Amino acid sequence: MALHFDASEYAARLDRLTARMAEEKLDALLLFAQESMYWLTGYDTFGYCFFQSLVVKADGSMTLLTRSADLRQARHTSTIENIVVWVDRVNADPAVDLRNLLSDMDLLGRRIGVEYDTHGMTGRVARLLDNQLTTFGQVVDASYLVSNLRLVKSPAEIGHVERAAALADDALDAALPLVRAGGSEAEILAAMQGAILAGGGDYPANEFIIGSGADALLCRYKSGRRTLSDKDQLTLEWAGVDAHYHAAMMRTIVIGDVTARHRELYTACEAAIREVEAVLRPGNTFGDVFDTHARIMDERGLTRHRLNACGYSLGARFSPSWMEHQMFHAGNPQEILPDMSLFVHMIVMDSERETAMTLGHTYLTTEDAPRALSRHPLELLVR
Repeated sequence: MALHFDASEYAARLDRLTARMAEEKLDALLLFAQESMYWLTGYDTFGYCFFQSLVVKADGSMTLLTRSADLRQARHTSTIENIVVWVDRVNADPAVDLRNLLSDMDLLGRRIGVEYDTHGMTGRVARLLDNQLTTFGQVVDASYLVSNLRLVKSPAEIGHVERAAALADDALDAALPLVRAGGSEAEILAAMQGAILAGGGDYPANEFIIGSGADALLCRYKSGRRTLSDKDQLTLEWAGVDAHYHAAMMRTIVIGDVTARHRELYTACEAAIREVEAVLRPGNTFGDVFDTHARIMDERGLTRHRLNACGYSLGARFSPSWMEHQMFHAGNPQEILPDMSLFVHMIVMDSERETAMTLGHTYLTTEDAPRALSRHPLELLVR
């Protein structure tokens, strides 16, 4: 089987999950998030764009309900032994197949948790599921049960995160020689993704962000490429990926003369990320990280130019986003614990002067100070 971890690792994860299920008094858990299935069993597919669910019982037994196209995928990439196929057909309602499966598993009338907050659960799927299970048993929202278990990484997972971070550095190394007046965004993007794939990495869970000129102020990927001018700015956000584990980075690179505004915004970003490093340790919360970022930016009069979040947890993720549920935003009570992989970004977008500045990379938390996983310093990049 194409597994990235040994049997004892998967067994330990299942033990942690069933213990948490016992605390929540769940007789079964219906997993719809692909990252949950991957973390628990190794199951690796993009078939979650269709209806599928991994049923986990309180006793640790598991059964996957999926389509025929993923039958062999599950057998080859996971520890799942019991696989049931629902048949594609006109007016198919796989939620009926799931209800029948749950009945066969003696779960009628039981307390069942469901992962609702995931890209594998569309609104239509939720309606079909609720229609079948409302009178079947006691259904509760368990969207964050596995997600929270995945926050703290095992030593084996940290190995993949570190490899992902090295690939992210390789991508920046490949990009920098191409960032110049007359340089092509297309060539830069190809070099970055090529470096990661050539290094044995994976596709990212969302597209790399690349934008120059006025588009350097955008925080999302968009179609279309541009040639860099003599005086320009280029914003890049990307991630190295290994076994689906992500390590993200973000930089705004100045081409030609550095304006006073660019230097002013960089100084604010650098000061904020250094202050955050002092907070990114056990004893503080995700909300504390955001408050630190906001204070530094606001003291410099950048309130309207900053964002309402400054990073998030990273891990093994699938399309359409490499972001975990847990983000650095106001009031988030999530505690910072050792062995979390956390992406910290400082983003300042001054639309009035069309000036962008970003700075960020991934950290691994420890018992004390966080460890930056990038070999690149947090300096202002000028080409």
